[in-house]
Amino acid sequence: MNRSKLLIILLALVGIGLFFYLDLGRFLTLESLKANRQLLLRYHAEHALLTVAAFMVIYIIQTALALPGAVILSLSAGAIFGPLLGTTYAVTAASIGATLSFLITRYLLRETVLNRFGSKLETINKELEERGINYLLFLRLVPVFPFFLINLAAGLTRLPLRSFVLGTFFGIIPGGFVYVNAGASLATINSLSDIASPRVLGSFVLLGLFALVPAAYAKYKNRTPMA
Repeated sequence: MNRSKLLIILLALVGIGLFFYLDLGRFLTLESLKANRQLLLRYHAEHALLTVAAFMVIYIIQTALALPGAVILSLSAGAIFGPLLGTTYAVTAASIGATLSFLITRYLLRETVLNRFGSKLETINKELEERGINYLLFLRLVPVFPFFLINLAAGLTRLPLRSFVLGTFFGIIPGGFVYVNAGASLATINSLSDIASPRVLGSFVLLGLFALVPAAYAKYKNRTPMA
């Protein structure tokens, strides 16, 4: 392994280590967000571009390193920027972070990831190889597997980078909007379970099933004997 790859891995490990050593997770709670919302809004009013840039950098790092706090960051986007801009910033940052995780897995940590998560990723890998972007859309829309595991699994396949980016970006828009929109009405939320209701989750399942329709049709067509 060359020096540049070792440096990237070292920086990632340092970032993860600092997150837990400094207990930064204490800031990524619903209680902390509610307590600091007015402070964040005042800072955004005075330093709009810096606030957006800082938010996106934090979200990208969180996603790329699979750190806790994605839901709180999405709520923060709504609380600070509003539903539409908040969704744009959150989805864009999450997509960039996921892409970084995908590339790190593909080019730097392939053997490590296989040794650590190989058995858990076997099903996802197989489906991604066969169905590509349609199955990725399904995985993004339906919360069957953790977000970071999908990034790792996709990095182990031959799924094209372009397909991963598009499938991730469009696949996380519905879920991202739900959480960001909830963050815009932060005062009404008492727990995270108030957001992910059975009705909302059911809607994601239906969207995910629609994403699989083209792949299912292609599979059926290939199995149908020619007349």
